Amino acid sequence: MAKKKKYTNRELMELAIAVMRKSLHEPRDDKKPPPKVGAVLYKADGTIETACRGELRWGDHAEFTLLERKNRHNALDGAKLFATLEPCAPGSRKEPKRCCAERIINARIKEVWVGIEDPDPTVDRKGIKHLLDNGVTVKMFDPDLQEIIKRENAEFFSKALERKAVAEVKAKEPAQLSPLENPEPEYALQDLSRAALDRYRQQAGIEDPIGSDAFNRRLKSQGLLQNEGNRVVASGFGVLLFGKRPREIMPQAGLLATIRYPSGDEETRDFDGPLVEIPEQVQQWLRDKLPHTIDRSTMQRENVPALPYELVREAVVNALVHRDYDIKGAKCQLIVTPETLLISSPGGPVAPIEFEQLQAFNAPMLSRNPILHYVFGKMGYAEERGLGMRSLREKTAAAGLPLPRYSWNAPYLALTIYRTSQAAIATLPSGVGSRLSKTQRKGWEWLSRQQVVTSKQYASALQLPERTALNHLQHFTKLQLVRRVGSGPATEYHLMSR
Repeated sequence: MAKKKKYTNRELMELAIAVMRKSLHEPRDDKKPPPKVGAVLYKADGTIETACRGELRWGDHAEFTLLERKNRHNALDGAKLFATLEPCAPGSRKEPKRCCAERIINARIKEVWVGIEDPDPTVDRKGIKHLLDNGVTVKMFDPDLQEIIKRENAEFFSKALERKAVAEVKAKEPAQLSPLENPEPEYALQDLSRAALDRYRQQAGIEDPIGSDAFNRRLKSQGLLQNEGNRVVASGFGVLLFGKRPREIMPQAGLLATIRYPSGDEETRDFDGPLVEIPEQVQQWLRDKLPHTIDRSTMQRENVPALPYELVREAVVNALVHRDYDIKGAKCQLIVTPETLLISSPGGPVAPIEFEQLQAFNAPMLSRNPILHYVFGKMGYAEERGLGMRSLREKTAAAGLPLPRYSWNAPYLALTIYRTSQAAIATLPSGVGSRLSKTQRKGWEWLSRQQVVTSKQYASALQLPERTALNHLQHFTKLQLVRRVGSGPATEYHLMSR
């Protein structure tokens, strides 16, 4: 009998993972590795119930066991559900079976916490979208817990998108994330760039020859090719990734790049070919156009790249992968100045990710366009399931650069990457830099490389008396550079987005 107790959301996430580990590994004729899944129902009266995959019968989903087997006749209004894997979506199960997302909606559960999105192309983010479309609040597990789920389901995740064929499913209203999943009847196989396909094939380690039945089946299973009558044509995503001229049918495709030199001159270039070729093209263009600088921080003269190219490539990939392609009047943009790189991507954070999570580099792993993300992930350009949060933070820290900053200027989500350690001062809003003393300027340079600090940490780093450190932080707060959180000894100062 479950005991009544007040649980925090974190405790319920951790409980779902503990239940997940009890999942039964059922035998399957198709040899596909089943996922381990745990689900926790936190009822309005404070009681909890749990279920894992296969708990009562091999193959039964954890949500099905919890809602249909254990609570079929119980009112679940006001309950919260925690599931370690995204609930399956409409279209992912053969009739007459109903998907777990539909069962959750029918049970009138209004808040669902999802551990990690299901990478199977019949589900990937579509279960989450179906819940959101039907008025359910969806939140994601903390990133460190997502890593645990992914690690303990490594075999399932590695195989889910490597299947050469996906079982045909039928549904009255299959979930769809984007119209780009639909076929493009005018874009036959010969209209795709062989060079782009070969780049994908080589970087993803695919052995099947381009044009072979096995290669085409692989692209179909990934949502890049589709059958249109007796012809095989590209989907919208296939056109974006591999089309010779994707802008012919999608004017919003590609990337606009601008270099603003210290002299005031500008140089521009449009990258409007296959998406898989753009990251390397941008990197090579910048290498050719921007000179190396001399590192004067040491006694020796050392050439230092003018740009952190790994960061540039990752930021460009994120912009191309995670943008909202339904916004047809806007394109991804890259602007390089002597102090910064500004990468703008149409569309805000994908629900349920919030802007504050992006700026804190703590956003859960979730993709707006899972098909694009999978391809770039297999090519080694993108983190497997996330938004590049960890690598952005770690690479800038390793380079001694200020932390990148997100900003929102509708319809663009913009990411600013700083090129030098002094850029945090040079890019301060007009009139703010002049209001900082010499010591405060040094303090801000250090602070710009942190995310959250206390007055003690600031005092120690700058070797200042704690009272002086506190005065600095209060001044930064008045200038809206940091935000004070908490009170007393627990007070923290969080960098604000600009």
